[in-house]
Amino acid sequence: MIDNGKPIFLQIAELIENEIVDGSLAEESQVPSTNEFAAFHRINPATAAKGVNLLVDDGILYKRRGIGMFVASGARESLMVRRREEFYQQFVQPLRAEARKLGIDNRQLAEMITRDGTGLEQPQETAERATN
Repeated sequence: MIDNGKPIFLQIAELIENEIVDGSLAEESQVPSTNEFAAFHRINPATAAKGVNLLVDDGILYKRRGIGMFVASGARESLMVRRREEFYQQFVQPLRAEARKLGIDNRQLAEMITRDGTGLEQPQETAERATN
């Protein structure tokens, strides 16, 4: 789980977000404690707390004093909206920009995206036909 390319506290926040999005952590369910995260991932509890507190600041988690952290109502939908926008920015916009450079219009791009891959030529077949 721990990846050296990204700060650990962000990875903890993303781990929790992923579990909320995929339904592993339901709204109003309790989140593991920062000490549990720290022990499991062998990290400093303060680092785990920093990741959890990011989600508290975003309204994804909330604290029940003396009990722990819980997933807020509406957290999954909030994350889905944000992630869809991030997906659009990171993947769709660059894809459309590249398609425009290649002269691919929106209809052709949609066809490419929905194509299931069956009946596609293998690179070797294409190369053989080009040499014949």
